[in-house]
Amino acid sequence: MPFEFKILEKENINTIIPLVEKLNDFKVSKKLLEERFSEMTNQNYECAVIYDGNKLIGVCGLWYCTRHYSGRSVEPDHVIIDDAYRGQGLGTLFFEWIYNYVNKKGYEAMELNTYVSNYQSHKFYFNEGFKILGYHFIKNI
Repeated sequence: MPFEFKILEKENINTIIPLVEKLNDFKVSKKLLEERFSEMTNQNYECAVIYDGNKLIGVCGLWYCTRHYSGRSVEPDHVIIDDAYRGQGLGTLFFEWIYNYVNKKGYEAMELNTYVSNYQSHKFYFNEGFKILGYHFIKNI
């Protein structure tokens, strides 16, 4: 059976939480993740997903904006593919689908953040043609 790539319906956003929790280095509670994802779906956000039959196996949040230096831009966020499906080229297929999807929406650039310690993602993004532009800083206020 072929994989299905699509944009997740807003009302199904909580179905991604079990996969996103695997990325949860900051130990955000499930309840707080549910609250935040509910709020995010009402902002400039969509969630691309991969299904293998009825099983959710991949997630990529998409944030949309316009930046002065890159134009209409999309930022992939909380990208994850189920462990059992890694190493099979699925990430590349997923990003090909995402590139086509956002390009049809008129977006011209893609920017992202990845954790400094996530070396596997660095290799993936370099292979996808991404270049390091700067540093990401955060300050809780």
